[in-house]
Amino acid sequence: MYEQLTQFIRDKISISDEDLGSILPFFRTISAKKNELLVSHGEFGQQLYFVKKGCIRIFFINEEGQDSTRFLAFENHFASALVSFITQTAAVEYVQALEDSDLLYIDRSDFFSLLNKYPVWEKFYRNYLEFAYVTNTNRLMSFITMDAMTRYENLLKEKPIIVKRLPNKVVASYLNISQETLSRLKSKK
Repeated sequence: MYEQLTQFIRDKISISDEDLGSILPFFRTISAKKNELLVSHGEFGQQLYFVKKGCIRIFFINEEGQDSTRFLAFENHFASALVSFITQTAAVEYVQALEDSDLLYIDRSDFFSLLNKYPVWEKFYRNYLEFAYVTNTNRLMSFITMDAMTRYENLLKEKPIIVKRLPNKVVASYLNISQETLSRLKSKK
């Protein structure tokens, strides 16, 4: 049940079998159906999800009703309404399973309790926060400094799984372009 998560954690930090054995039972399993919302705008993001199988999307909806995908988590990645999770404020984003997904999750209260009890878990959390910060900053910079074609080419090179597994609507939302623009870019490749 915890093999993938164990490997993921061990890839990020050095942790004793004893500490890991105490931390893992706080993670519970959940299955999510395709398009199921795990967190909606206005709810409190109280869980941190680890994707064993499937895909989770974190997205916003603007005033015009268009969605903008902030993050996509495939197998062996974590996802959460992170600002809500950290600050205990209502989420301004949505967390959605894009595919039928098998997940592990940990509740916020358990996660933060583990931070106080296991110093090594703080290293894991720092690693996760650094990954989130760098990922979000790089995406923001790409929107400001790159044209749509360059963003699409980078996506094909760095994260081809997104284009292979997800519908054009989601890919366009992730690139912050229209579906029509995405179709034009694809026809030029």
